[in-house]
Amino acid sequence: MERPDDTEYGDDAPEAGNPFDGGAGRAAEDAYEASGAAEATADDEMQRRLREQQEKYLRLAAEYENYRKRTTRERGEAYGRAQGDLVKTLLDALDDLSRFAHVDPATVDASTVVQGADMVEKKLLKALTSAGLEIVNPVNQSFDPTLHEAVATEPALSPEDDHVVSRVYQVGYRFNGQLLRPARVVVKQWNG
Repeated sequence: MERPDDTEYGDDAPEAGNPFDGGAGRAAEDAYEASGAAEATADDEMQRRLREQQEKYLRLAAEYENYRKRTTRERGEAYGRAQGDLVKTLLDALDDLSRFAHVDPATVDASTVVQGADMVEKKLLKALTSAGLEIVNPVNQSFDPTLHEAVATEPALSPEDDHVVSRVYQVGYRFNGQLLRPARVVVKQWNG
């Protein structure tokens, strides 16, 4: 409220407003201002808490982003190391294969080359088996569509032979439990 000129009433002049309230108007104004100050303090407190929560959120988001980048990088490094380890196990077999690939056919007989290729195959299979490779060769086993691919059927001689694999055209492979390629097979079928 606007206060009249103090010179007219003196320093103890009543506040403008209701002349009969005897200063109660000033007390009400003071109470109103105090409540406004309390609200302002509460607003300031809320703003401070909001800023703290926003800063906490931003720090958490940055930490998560750093974690995501770090795990992606570490996963790539682990994958590279695993591939390197696998290749290292195959190097001996690759060296042997290289020796047989560069022999002079005029000085080496065919049986020696076949024996050498057989040795390289065994060495390769041993290295890959130690890394987790399994050969799926289901001759005389029941047909399993999750591991085998039937490319042909042939008649079964008895009902017990129904859905049994008779021949394998191409072996299948699993690596650490994951099917890489199904075995391509001929399945016996009872038509009795």
